[in-house]
Amino acid sequence: MPVTARLSHKLYETFGEEAGADMVGWMQHIEAQRAELRELNELNFSRFESRLNELDRVMEARFAQVDARFAQVDARFTQVDGRFAQLEATMDARFAQFEATIVGRLEAKIEQRTADLMKWSFVFWCGAVAAVAALAGVLK
Repeated sequence: MPVTARLSHKLYETFGEEAGADMVGWMQHIEAQRAELRELNELNFSRFESRLNELDRVMEARFAQVDARFAQVDARFTQVDGRFAQLEATMDARFAQFEATIVGRLEAKIEQRTADLMKWSFVFWCGAVAAVAALAGVLK
């Protein structure tokens, strides 16, 4: 707060000429120091703000680098997904081929076993009829 003429006059009246002059001088000195401190504070704040702006630019650049790296990782994941899709298609085709081969072989073996079973059933049936006929011829 600046020292007004009224305050200066009141100080001279209260303390006398010498003490009042010292008091007014001291108050003007304090006011000057406050002004210097305000200027220094504004200077420091502007420096701090410039450093924050610089830090902001650096952080933006780093975030851009990180974004670029994530884009690369995403591209690699896309490649891996493509490879897995290719592998899945290849494996599906091979499993289908394997299944067809196994089913074909299994059907052929089942048909062969069924034919063998029918053949042996006929042989045993004929043997049983012959045995019953021979037994009936002997008992007659």
